[in-house]
Amino acid sequence: MPAVPAYRRVLIKLSGEGLMGEREYGLDPKMLASIAREIGAVHAMGVEVCIVIGGGNIFRGVAGAATGMERASADYMGMLATVINALALQNALEKIGVHTRVMSAIPMTTVCEPYIRRRAERHMEKGRVVIFAAGTGNPFFTTDTAAALRAAEMGVGAMLKATQVDGVYSADPRKNPGAQRYDRLTYMDVLSQDLQVMDASAISLARENRIPIVVFDLHRPGGLAEVMRGEGTFTIITDEE
Repeated sequence: MPAVPAYRRVLIKLSGEGLMGEREYGLDPKMLASIAREIGAVHAMGVEVCIVIGGGNIFRGVAGAATGMERASADYMGMLATVINALALQNALEKIGVHTRVMSAIPMTTVCEPYIRRRAERHMEKGRVVIFAAGTGNPFFTTDTAAALRAAEMGVGAMLKATQVDGVYSADPRKNPGAQRYDRLTYMDVLSQDLQVMDASAISLARENRIPIVVFDLHRPGGLAEVMRGEGTFTIITDEE
Protein backbone atom coordinates (compact mmCIF):
# COMPACT_ATOMS: atom_id res chain seq x y z
CA MET A 1 0.00 0.00 0.00
CA PRO A 2 1.54 3.36 -1.03
CA ALA A 3 2.22 5.91 1.68
CA VAL A 4 -0.28 8.71 2.13
CA PRO A 5 0.78 11.65 -0.09
CA ALA A 6 2.20 14.63 1.77
CA TYR A 7 -0.02 16.99 -0.25
CA ARG A 8 -3.53 16.67 -1.64
CA ARG A 9 -2.99 19.12 -4.51
CA VAL A 10 0.32 20.24 -6.03
CA LEU A 11 1.62 22.41 -8.83
CA ILE A 12 4.66 21.11 -10.71
CA LYS A 13 6.91 23.69 -12.40
CA LEU A 14 8.76 22.22 -15.38
CA SER A 15 11.37 24.12 -17.37
CA GLY A 16 11.40 23.93 -21.13
CA GLU A 17 15.06 22.89 -20.95
CA GLY A 18 13.99 19.81 -18.99
CA LEU A 19 12.15 18.53 -22.07
CA MET A 20 15.23 18.62 -24.32
CA GLY A 21 16.97 15.51 -23.00
CA GLU A 22 20.37 15.36 -24.66
CA ARG A 23 19.32 17.65 -27.50
CA GLU A 24 20.44 21.24 -27.91
CA TYR A 25 16.89 22.47 -28.48
CA GLY A 26 13.38 21.20 -29.15
CA LEU A 27 11.62 18.20 -27.61
CA ASP A 28 12.96 14.74 -26.80
CA PRO A 29 10.13 12.13 -27.03
CA LYS A 30 11.91 9.83 -24.56
CA MET A 31 12.20 12.63 -21.99
CA LEU A 32 8.55 13.57 -22.49
CA ALA A 33 7.52 9.95 -21.94
CA SER A 34 9.69 9.72 -18.81
CA ILE A 35 8.22 12.91 -17.31
CA ALA A 36 4.70 11.72 -18.16
CA ARG A 37 5.32 8.45 -16.26
CA GLU A 38 6.56 10.38 -13.22
CA ILE A 39 3.47 12.59 -13.24
CA GLY A 40 1.24 9.58 -13.87
CA ALA A 41 2.64 7.81 -10.79
CA VAL A 42 1.75 10.81 -8.60
CA HIS A 43 -1.69 11.12 -10.20
CA ALA A 44 -2.29 7.44 -9.43
CA MET A 45 -1.71 8.24 -5.72
CA GLY A 46 -4.89 10.34 -5.81
CA VAL A 47 -3.05 13.68 -5.85
CA GLU A 48 -4.66 16.55 -7.78
CA VAL A 49 -1.96 17.79 -10.18
CA CYS A 50 -1.51 20.97 -12.17
CA ILE A 51 1.57 21.94 -14.16
CA VAL A 52 3.21 25.13 -15.40
CA ILE A 53 5.67 24.59 -18.20
CA GLY A 54 8.36 26.87 -19.62
CA GLY A 55 9.39 27.45 -23.22
CA GLY A 56 13.15 27.89 -23.02
CA ASN A 57 13.81 24.82 -25.17
CA ILE A 58 12.11 26.54 -28.10
CA PHE A 59 12.50 30.26 -27.52
CA ARG A 60 13.75 32.39 -24.65
CA GLY A 61 12.37 35.92 -24.55
CA VAL A 62 15.37 37.49 -22.89
CA ALA A 63 17.72 36.01 -25.47
CA GLY A 64 15.52 37.39 -28.24
CA ALA A 65 15.52 40.83 -26.64
CA ALA A 66 19.29 40.69 -26.26
CA THR A 67 19.69 40.34 -30.02
CA GLY A 68 17.70 43.50 -30.67
CA MET A 69 14.11 42.25 -30.60
CA GLU A 70 11.59 44.32 -28.68
CA ARG A 71 11.13 42.62 -25.28
CA ALA A 72 7.33 42.41 -25.24
CA SER A 73 7.22 40.75 -28.67
CA ALA A 74 9.97 38.35 -27.65
CA ASP A 75 8.09 37.41 -24.49
CA TYR A 76 4.88 36.74 -26.41
CA MET A 77 6.85 34.40 -28.66
CA GLY A 78 8.13 32.66 -25.53
CA MET A 79 4.54 32.26 -24.30
CA LEU A 80 3.57 30.57 -27.56
CA ALA A 81 6.52 28.20 -27.11
CA THR A 82 5.03 27.11 -23.76
CA VAL A 83 1.79 26.20 -25.54
CA ILE A 84 3.73 23.90 -27.88
CA ASN A 85 5.36 22.22 -24.87
CA ALA A 86 2.03 21.94 -23.04
CA LEU A 87 0.39 20.19 -26.02
CA ALA A 88 3.37 17.82 -26.30
CA LEU A 89 3.16 16.93 -22.60
CA GLN A 90 -0.60 16.50 -22.87
CA ASN A 91 -0.09 13.98 -25.67
CA ALA A 92 2.50 12.07 -23.62
CA LEU A 93 0.16 11.92 -20.60
CA GLU A 94 -2.87 10.88 -22.63
CA LYS A 95 -0.82 8.04 -24.14
CA ILE A 96 -0.49 6.48 -20.69
CA GLY A 97 -4.16 6.99 -19.84
CA VAL A 98 -3.95 10.20 -17.79
CA HIS A 99 -6.75 12.60 -18.71
CA THR A 100 -5.54 16.17 -19.13
CA ARG A 101 -6.60 19.67 -20.06
CA VAL A 102 -4.39 22.43 -21.41
CA MET A 103 -5.46 25.91 -20.35
CA SER A 104 -3.81 28.96 -21.92
CA ALA A 105 -3.57 32.46 -20.50
CA ILE A 106 -3.71 33.65 -24.13
CA PRO A 107 -7.06 32.49 -25.57
CA MET A 108 -6.64 30.10 -28.51
CA THR A 109 -9.77 27.98 -28.36
CA THR A 110 -8.94 25.90 -31.42
CA VAL A 111 -6.09 24.12 -29.61
CA CYS A 112 -6.83 24.46 -25.88
CA GLU A 113 -9.13 25.98 -23.28
CA PRO A 114 -8.83 29.56 -22.05
CA TYR A 115 -7.65 29.82 -18.44
CA ILE A 116 -10.57 30.15 -16.03
CA ARG A 117 -9.68 29.57 -12.38
CA ARG A 118 -12.87 27.83 -11.25
CA ARG A 119 -12.93 25.61 -14.33
CA ALA A 120 -9.32 24.58 -13.69
CA GLU A 121 -10.25 23.60 -10.12
CA ARG A 122 -13.21 21.53 -11.37
CA HIS A 123 -10.96 19.70 -13.82
CA MET A 124 -8.59 18.71 -11.02
CA GLU A 125 -11.47 17.67 -8.76
CA LYS A 126 -12.60 15.35 -11.55
CA GLY A 127 -9.17 13.71 -11.69
CA ARG A 128 -7.72 15.53 -14.70
CA VAL A 129 -4.19 16.90 -14.84
CA VAL A 130 -4.30 20.57 -15.81
CA ILE A 131 -1.39 22.06 -17.78
CA PHE A 132 -1.20 25.84 -17.66
CA ALA A 133 0.35 27.40 -20.77
CA ALA A 134 1.32 30.91 -21.93
CA GLY A 135 2.61 32.04 -18.55
CA THR A 136 0.53 34.84 -17.04
CA GLY A 137 -0.48 36.07 -20.49
CA ASN A 138 1.61 39.21 -19.96
CA PRO A 139 5.12 40.12 -21.10
CA PHE A 140 7.85 40.88 -18.54
CA PHE A 141 6.73 38.00 -16.28
CA THR A 142 8.59 34.68 -16.17
CA THR A 143 7.01 31.24 -16.04
CA ASP A 144 8.37 31.02 -12.46
CA THR A 145 6.10 33.92 -11.54
CA ALA A 146 3.25 32.30 -13.49
CA ALA A 147 3.79 29.10 -11.49
CA ALA A 148 3.63 30.92 -8.15
CA LEU A 149 0.52 32.81 -9.30
CA ARG A 150 -1.30 29.66 -10.42
CA ALA A 151 -0.20 27.84 -7.26
CA ALA A 152 -1.81 30.58 -5.17
CA GLU A 153 -4.97 30.61 -7.30
CA MET A 154 -5.34 26.83 -7.12
CA GLY A 155 -4.73 26.69 -3.38
CA VAL A 156 -2.06 23.98 -3.69
CA GLY A 157 -0.31 22.39 -0.73
CA ALA A 158 3.10 22.82 -2.35
CA MET A 159 4.83 23.97 -5.52
CA LEU A 160 7.27 21.36 -6.83
CA LYS A 161 10.16 22.81 -8.82
CA ALA A 162 11.78 20.23 -11.12
CA THR A 163 15.48 20.92 -11.77
CA GLN A 164 18.58 19.25 -13.16
CA VAL A 165 20.02 18.58 -9.66
CA ASP A 166 18.71 17.09 -6.40
CA GLY A 167 17.91 20.30 -4.54
CA VAL A 168 19.21 23.80 -3.91
CA TYR A 169 22.95 24.44 -3.79
CA SER A 170 25.03 27.50 -2.94
CA ALA A 171 26.36 27.35 -6.52
CA ASP A 172 25.88 25.14 -9.58
CA PRO A 173 27.24 21.74 -8.41
CA ARG A 174 27.91 20.73 -12.00
CA LYS A 175 30.42 23.59 -12.27
CA ASN A 176 31.51 23.85 -8.62
CA PRO A 177 31.98 20.45 -6.91
CA GLY A 178 32.42 22.21 -3.57
CA ALA A 179 28.96 23.79 -3.64
CA GLN A 180 26.95 23.36 -0.43
CA ARG A 181 23.62 21.55 -0.62
CA TYR A 182 20.68 22.66 1.52
CA ASP A 183 17.94 20.39 2.90
CA ARG A 184 15.80 23.28 4.15
CA LEU A 185 15.74 27.02 3.52
CA THR A 186 13.49 29.97 4.24
CA TYR A 187 12.14 32.29 1.55
CA MET A 188 14.35 35.05 2.95
CA ASP A 189 17.43 32.79 2.72
CA VAL A 190 16.77 32.33 -0.98
CA LEU A 191 16.25 36.05 -1.57
CA SER A 192 19.13 37.31 0.58
CA GLN A 193 21.63 34.77 -0.78
CA ASP A 194 20.37 35.17 -4.37
CA LEU A 195 20.23 31.38 -4.76
CA GLN A 196 18.55 31.45 -8.19
CA VAL A 197 15.91 28.85 -7.33
CA MET A 198 13.17 30.94 -8.92
CA ASP A 199 12.99 34.64 -9.63
CA ALA A 200 12.38 37.06 -6.76
CA SER A 201 8.77 37.78 -7.76
CA ALA A 202 7.91 34.07 -7.61
CA ILE A 203 9.61 33.59 -4.23
CA SER A 204 7.84 36.65 -2.80
CA LEU A 205 4.46 35.47 -4.09
CA ALA A 206 4.99 32.01 -2.58
CA ARG A 207 6.02 33.61 0.71
CA GLU A 208 2.96 35.86 0.84
CA ASN A 209 0.68 32.87 0.29
CA ARG A 210 2.67 30.46 2.50
CA ILE A 211 3.20 27.96 -0.31
CA PRO A 212 6.14 25.60 0.36
CA ILE A 213 8.54 25.20 -2.58
CA VAL A 214 10.03 21.73 -3.01
CA VAL A 215 13.06 21.50 -5.31
CA PHE A 216 13.87 18.03 -6.64
CA ASP A 217 15.74 16.22 -9.41
CA LEU A 218 13.64 15.83 -12.54
CA HIS A 219 15.83 13.00 -13.82
CA ARG A 220 15.75 10.65 -10.81
CA PRO A 221 13.44 7.72 -11.66
CA GLY A 222 10.57 7.69 -9.18
CA GLY A 223 11.83 10.91 -7.64
CA LEU A 224 8.57 12.80 -7.94
CA ALA A 225 6.58 10.06 -6.19
CA GLU A 226 9.25 9.92 -3.47
CA VAL A 227 8.89 13.65 -2.86
CA MET A 228 5.13 13.24 -2.57
CA ARG A 229 5.69 10.64 0.16
CA GLY A 230 8.16 12.90 1.95
CA GLU A 231 11.04 10.61 1.00
CA GLY A 232 14.11 10.88 -1.21
CA THR A 233 16.40 13.87 -1.65
CA PHE A 234 15.02 17.37 -2.07
CA THR A 235 15.17 20.89 -0.66
CA ILE A 236 12.09 22.45 0.92
CA ILE A 237 11.67 26.22 1.16
CA THR A 238 9.24 27.50 3.80
CA ASP A 239 8.85 30.32 6.32
CA GLU A 240 10.54 28.33 9.09
CA GLU A 241 14.13 27.24 9.63
